[in-house]
Amino acid sequence: MFVDTHCHIHDSDYPLPVADVLSSAAEARVQQYICVGTSELSSKDAIHFAETHAHSYAAIGVHPHDTKDGYALIRTLAGTSDKIIAVGEIGLDYFYTNSPKELQIQALKEQLQVAVDHDLPVIFHVREAFDDFWPIFDSFDGIRGVLHSFTDSKANLDMALERGLYIGVNGISTFTKDEVQKATFDSIPLDHLLFETDAPFLTPAPFRGKVNQPAFVRNIAEYHAERRGITVVEIADATTKNAHALFAGLNTNTTK
Repeated sequence: MFVDTHCHIHDSDYPLPVADVLSSAAEARVQQYICVGTSELSSKDAIHFAETHAHSYAAIGVHPHDTKDGYALIRTLAGTSDKIIAVGEIGLDYFYTNSPKELQIQALKEQLQVAVDHDLPVIFHVREAFDDFWPIFDSFDGIRGVLHSFTDSKANLDMALERGLYIGVNGISTFTKDEVQKATFDSIPLDHLLFETDAPFLTPAPFRGKVNQPAFVRNIAEYHAERRGITVVEIADATTKNAHALFAGLNTNTTK
């Protein structure tokens, strides 16, 4: 069994027929997936999708790019459905700064407080902003979560692991040509590794050029199992166990 811990198949502009996508996921034994919000509307859609599709769960949050368009609704949405199992994706992104840094920081703090108030784990998006991120993270007690789409330095990986964070690895890891980055992925402890697709983005090899979908988690897992010299079953069992440990709302009842 595999878990796609981060996808956006609930968004209205997802380009593939959802029924076909979910059928392909089942065939690949991707039996649970988390639909992750990036805006107020996307978060509402994630909840609706999760409530109307078996095996799916919702994370609610406003991506740092979109904080300029509002994020107050996240507090209102929290607690409205038992299919909400995380706050995210939230964080800081200084690569594009589509929203002002000061607003990103304020939105991160306020959404972290929502996570604390509702005892929810957090899906973090952090890009070229760790210097500001770590002090904010450390100012909150009891935050648990995952660094989504991690591609940063070994130093920041180590700081994340010291804080008990999980590391989300996706299709980038299968096509990067950066040997240092490959070594960093290889060094993630198996008990802190999560797999994700970020569908429809970041399609893994060998499907580059196609729309990403949860079924491709299996291909990411196969790639890393081979690099680590373990079986696909071993890496599937470990990463599924990790997903269930972090996201308490997931459970072995895959019909939910």
